[in-house]
Amino acid sequence: MTVSNPTPTSPMTGARRGDVIVHVFGRTDVGRTREHNEDAFVVADLTADNASLQPQVRTHTSGERGTLFMVADGMGGAAAGEIASAMATEIVLRELRDQWMKVATPGDDEFAGAIKRAAVAANREIHAYAANHPEYRGMGTTATIAGLLSDSLYLAQVGDSRAYLVRDGVARQITKDQSLMQKLIEAGELTEEEAEHSERRNIILQALGPEQSIKVDLTHQRVRRNDVLVLCSDGLSGQVSRDEISQVIREEADLVSACKRLIDKANERGGPDNITVIAARFDGEGLESVSQADEVGHRVFALADSGQSPAVERPRETGGGRPTVPVGAAVAAAVPDAITLEVPPAQRPSAPVAPKVTDARRGRGMTWATLLFVALVIAAGWFIFRTARKVTPLPSTTSPAAGSPRS
Repeated sequence: MTVSNPTPTSPMTGARRGDVIVHVFGRTDVGRTREHNEDAFVVADLTADNASLQPQVRTHTSGERGTLFMVADGMGGAAAGEIASAMATEIVLRELRDQWMKVATPGDDEFAGAIKRAAVAANREIHAYAANHPEYRGMGTTATIAGLLSDSLYLAQVGDSRAYLVRDGVARQITKDQSLMQKLIEAGELTEEEAEHSERRNIILQALGPEQSIKVDLTHQRVRRNDVLVLCSDGLSGQVSRDEISQVIREEADLVSACKRLIDKANERGGPDNITVIAARFDGEGLESVSQADEVGHRVFALADSGQSPAVERPRETGGGRPTVPVGAAVAAAVPDAITLEVPPAQRPSAPVAPKVTDARRGRGMTWATLLFVALVIAAGWFIFRTARKVTPLPSTTSPAAGSPRS
């Protein structure tokens, strides 16, 4: 008789050989200048259906349904941004519970698709809520959603919150900001250093809520043993550099201390915005060690995309009300495919953007206009000449004085 041996387990975590262990912590802070916190985040062990930062989630085995990490940065003034970010985290978690967690045979494509659909659902519901509540019209939120399944991360990005992967002590950004500055960097108009100090660094091209449709940037990243995922709002990334994030993660083995230290750094530099950070370290025998062939970066996961949101500048609170921050022609000039929007007041409809006219097209138009003008002049001249011939009598051969022909 053959006796099967049970799978060995770790005495520390109870994990089976081949499991992926997640150590995670998250923290949010109002910052030094804002009156209230419009950021939100969620961490959830989807296999256990536990969304919390209780000890059983702060260190858990990522099972067949995986783990969710999400940061949302609301905008819209008053309480609108706070409502939008809270709605986003709640809707994404609800959608994953209703769809992904009920899939009979969970797999990578199904997981990535469920994350994207959850982001789309959040956009749809936030937009509908704002339409039914005029005082919140135009509200929105960024969203960086990361789902770990087995040894792969799947990320849905909307806006400019960020995800970094720290490997061997070096942080690399694995999301791409949907912002004006990112477009200008890619076009070679600005360096990363110049973009960090630009007055237009708050202009984002996508957000959940302001428009009926969005384009979700869906990417993936293979993780290795001892990799650390850092998700954050721009309240952190705008004040603390990538190298400084790397340094803190290298020096702080305890993730609670790492999150606190990162937020403290942002506050030491003025804390002009709300600050949110999630840090997750991955371990376990289900992960391979780092190899030279591994790549870290923005890697698109092939699923169909649709829609594009207009450019939205995140309004800064100035004490009361919702300040009007015109974006104007600067966005359209720098990003030809972006639609400009003035926010707030969002009730004011954005003007349609005129199509761009090239020099070649303008030259052809001038040529045709000249030819048409010449043709019209010739036709008018010919008409006048014919009319004159009909009106003016021809000279007579009979002398009117004599009254008879000459002899």
